Amino acid sequence: MSDSGSISRLDKLRALEEWLDWQLRQTRNRVRELEVQERQEQQRRERARAELSWKLQPQRSGGPALLHRGGCAAYTAQMGFINREEALIAMNEPDIEPCLVCNPQTGLG
Repeated sequence: MSDSGSISRLDKLRALEEWLDWQLRQTRNRVRELEVQERQEQQRRERARAELSWKLQPQRSGGPALLHRGGCAAYTAQMGFINREEALIAMNEPDIEPCLVCNPQTGLG
């Protein structure tokens, strides 16, 4: 039974389909936004950890090994961070010198 003024089942389903498509697009957009935010937050945590750490640059062809702050751009290796106590020990080694760019000793005082 169908009135001339009522909406057919097919039209109702098409309307529902459009609404569900819209809802899915909104959800996917929100997921992408949250993924970006999550990556940015992870990068912030990694930068903060690096800034509170130190790293050792191995000795190169006759030059001394260098101690850097974790976030120093002069030596960009992102692995092998050491803590404050280990950095203090490294500073007392005769064959390890502080980086002249980041001055890692300032964070050890």
